[in-house]
Amino acid sequence: MSLPKFFSASRFRWMTLLLGLQAVAYYAYPKGEAIPHFDPLSRLSSQIGSWRMVQDVPIEPEVQALLKADDAINRVYIDAAANSSASLYVAFFKTQSTGISPHSPKVCLPGSGWTPRDSSRMAVQVPGEDSPITVNRYIIQRGEASSVVLYWYQTPHRVVADEYAAKFYTVIDSLRFHRTDTSLVRVICNVDSRGEQAAQDEAVRFTQKIFPTLRQLLPS
Repeated sequence: MSLPKFFSASRFRWMTLLLGLQAVAYYAYPKGEAIPHFDPLSRLSSQIGSWRMVQDVPIEPEVQALLKADDAINRVYIDAAANSSASLYVAFFKTQSTGISPHSPKVCLPGSGWTPRDSSRMAVQVPGEDSPITVNRYIIQRGEASSVVLYWYQTPHRVVADEYAAKFYTVIDSLRFHRTDTSLVRVICNVDSRGEQAAQDEAVRFTQKIFPTLRQLLPS
């Protein structure tokens, strides 16, 4: 999906626009928003195609207290036949009207000791979507280890890569649908002897497999 031309403006203009839209949303709908019913993310299948969950990584209470997500999962899946593994993190927020919103991996991962080495966007064709979704592609490194990260923000109406665009559409959706629920989805594949391209291909393949399942599980 192409974005309006003003999305290329400075951050100052972005923030001015967002503050203005938030004020409009507040005064237009003072009675609040419709909070969707949501199923626990733990219901996500442990077997998705050839990918099988091998680890359900607990999220530490202090991390959860910082993120303030209404639900979250952190899992490791493997495709034994392809000798592939992928880490999946999903955080769901039932409302952003209180100021709580997803933390960008560009902030969280460096805080965990990972150094960003490359950042870009890429299109991924996923089942059930007429056109490719745009996701963030992020290469991180810690010592000799490196990983390919794909992440995006997912709502019932769209997938957005850009953080500022996600905030813009949050205001638009609050006006149009009376909802601000969103999810942060992150896929990480470690780079091994096969190289970065192979890790990226694995991340894309896993994203293509997990996307329809997440679309069904998350509130519509």
